Amino acid sequence: MRRTVRGLIGALCLAGTVALGAVAAEAHPHVWITARSELIYASDGTVTGVRHAWTFDDMFSTYALQGIEAKTKGAYSREELALLAQTNVESLKEFAYFTFAKADGKKEKFLEPVDYYLDYKDAALTLHFTLPAKTPFKPKQLSLEVFDPAFFIDFKYSDKDPVKLVGAAVDCKLQFQRPNDGTASAQKLGEQNFMGDGGNFGAMFANKIVVECP
Repeated sequence: MRRTVRGLIGALCLAGTVALGAVAAEAHPHVWITARSELIYASDGTVTGVRHAWTFDDMFSTYALQGIEAKTKGAYSREELALLAQTNVESLKEFAYFTFAKADGKKEKFLEPVDYYLDYKDAALTLHFTLPAKTPFKPKQLSLEVFDPAFFIDFKYSDKDPVKLVGAAVDCKLQFQRPNDGTASAQKLGEQNFMGDGGNFGAMFANKIVVECP
């Protein structure tokens, strides 16, 4: 039976939400993603979307590929991975694509992904997709956070070129803040730390991108 990333990610995230409410010791990542992101600007300075490239850890990649036949052993084409890519982005909708934006303090929404595909290299799957802004916006300050509220998926940005501005004015300033490595301490937190708004525990480990334009 073909396994899909949709089923795997969906099951993992739902299990993570349950774990936060029931067993604090389970509040640690089970899937690791190395990410790169691009913020896309139009010529008039408006933000039109966000382009992501997420590389899954090799264990998750191997599991997700079970049941998918490839013409060449150990290699998968975009065409062979097309259905997997589709089910992947469809499943991410219920999690808001783990992408949260604010323009001058106001929450912004994204449309469903476009230009999405999977590729396979060095035993890892990478999901590429673009999130168009529901309504293009032109903020003086854009704040973008990428994280899994349940912290079942750990997002670590690439050491090289983690974030880029595409088409932005030269006087726009980019700041990127990585989360502190709190994985070990997260496993030691008591159950009381997961009460109330525990479902958003992963915000403690958010990658924060801030762009300021005149």
